[in-house]
Amino acid sequence: MSTRNRPIRIADTRLLPYPLTPSNSKLTTSGASGSASDRRHALSSFADNHSRDPVDVIISDYMSEYNMATAAAKRVDDTAAYELSFLEALEPALDHLARYGIKVAANAGAADARGLSGIVEEMVAERKLDLKVAWISGDEVLPAIQNSLANNSSTLRNIYTGQSLADWSASFEPIYAQAYLGGLGIAAAFASGADIVICGRVSDASPVIGAAYWWHGWRQDELDKLANALVAGHLIECSNYVCGGNFTGFKALEKEGWSDIGYPIAEISGAGEVVITKQNYVAGGAVTVDTCSAQLLYEIQGPWYFNSDVTAVLDGISFEQLATNRVAVRGVRAALPPPTTKVGITARGGYQAQVCYFMVGLDIPAKARMLEAQIRRLLAPHSHNFTVLDFSVLGSVPDDPQNQNSATATFRVLAQAREEEHLAPTKFLKLILDNIMQGYPGATFDLDLRQGFPKPVFEYYVTLLPQTEVKHQAHLPWLGKTLDISPPPATKLWPSPQPSQPVTASAANLATDFGPTTRGPLGWVVHARSGDKGSDANCGFWVRHEDEYAWLRTLLSAKKTRELLGGEWREDGTMSIERFELAGLRGVHFLFRNLLDRGVGVTRTVDFLGKNVAEYLRARWVDIPVKFLAREKL
Repeated sequence: MSTRNRPIRIADTRLLPYPLTPSNSKLTTSGASGSASDRRHALSSFADNHSRDPVDVIISDYMSEYNMATAAAKRVDDTAAYELSFLEALEPALDHLARYGIKVAANAGAADARGLSGIVEEMVAERKLDLKVAWISGDEVLPAIQNSLANNSSTLRNIYTGQSLADWSASFEPIYAQAYLGGLGIAAAFASGADIVICGRVSDASPVIGAAYWWHGWRQDELDKLANALVAGHLIECSNYVCGGNFTGFKALEKEGWSDIGYPIAEISGAGEVVITKQNYVAGGAVTVDTCSAQLLYEIQGPWYFNSDVTAVLDGISFEQLATNRVAVRGVRAALPPPTTKVGITARGGYQAQVCYFMVGLDIPAKARMLEAQIRRLLAPHSHNFTVLDFSVLGSVPDDPQNQNSATATFRVLAQAREEEHLAPTKFLKLILDNIMQGYPGATFDLDLRQGFPKPVFEYYVTLLPQTEVKHQAHLPWLGKTLDISPPPATKLWPSPQPSQPVTASAANLATDFGPTTRGPLGWVVHARSGDKGSDANCGFWVRHEDEYAWLRTLLSAKKTRELLGGEWREDGTMSIERFELAGLRGVHFLFRNLLDRGVGVTRTVDFLGKNVAEYLRARWVDIPVKFLAREKL
């Protein structure tokens, strides 16, 4: 059977592509890594277990806005700017990758794909394996950004804040810029014989798009197929998430064991049909309609999902449970890709330091007020040099606490400044510690003082660049060739922002349509997932039953959700909410603009990845129909 006619299986754990064997009926892609902090074993696990659960391509995702910025600084400082953890994952898998013909595509190159590919070539040569290593370039676009600034040819507005790059650059000098590439460079490398493709900032789903495009011999105008591959890529690129990691239904996973949650696999047919499953030899975790809904809602920012190769239109998406740990993707529509691609620009943002105190028992708010007043007075001679000085209390104390730990809250002092010397210990850390003798009852600071010394932080700016200004290439060292990857021949200029619906068009009567109610946490009946999107945070909510969905979409208007945000909502005009509904998922999705102020690297909140926005909102109390609670709480 030719590769054009059989489906591909793609695994995502950190790296594992399975072989192209004629006996395999579909392309199977596995997701072996969802971040630089993922477990290291997944890639070798997929490769070692090929005979029991074969996959064709292993993809691994390592990139985030945080490590893009930190890798940029390493590149500028001429230190290793790729993800070292990828090498730890790859090394034990190499023999089986070669033995079974498994392909790998990973964006672990971060800010130095060429450097990482050279190291992988050396590893392969040392083992005398017949594995060809390609690398992808074109993501480094700082010269194009600088030319645009110099020529005033574009405002290069921030897609989150609307700020112009010229205004931002007046305070922060760009040191590096990376564009998000599509998957066709990866496809070209595989088609030329590559076994391992090392990428920098390709988009998270691009390795899956590239694998499917190559395997099935798709064309660039087969948008429906590409759109389904895009969705498959986003479902598996966060590895364990679609198998029950970071899932609000996690308690149901304990019975089968949650100490080792498995890694996902996407099966993609030549027609673009997608089934999500998982390793069959790992009992932990599950792939269900709910786990797939969680991962999808975590990824999106509106009904349109953009990639350099295609736009997926998601307002009709749904999932179907085919069997245990097998979920089909339905209802994805396709449209032309945008003429632009996303670009992340990094600048040195100065320095940050923080100190924590512990407060126990009664009167926590008063203790916090006392300590803040004292510290502000001590820091006053220096605080004019701080760009941020923030005081916060983390946690609360229950009535009649049963042990001292449960009666403890953390008081955090955070400061940022442009110059390292402005946060020197004599101007920050020492003054805060020296306050202890006049402090509140039981005053105790955290003895781990490492965060009290200044560390560099990086500002991150996200804009759009025409795809025609990106020189996307696939490098094939064993052939002495470099392939140019053309931008899409047809594109569509999409409006911004995406469609938003502040209230549902089919509202129910909350007072009469659902019977008696009782007060309780939203999360008793509602799933949710959230995450960072630059300075924004997205949050998707969904329920298990149709009558619950009629209630949910009526309850969660933009106005009500702003109310539920409570003290997290700022009334200074810097925040806004975008809302849309996904009936096929029984879901309502929100984008909270500027909730994370300046983004992951410099935000004031300890929830710098925005993952706990959902958990906070699920803990908020609302009026819940009693009949819903009779169905079993989440």
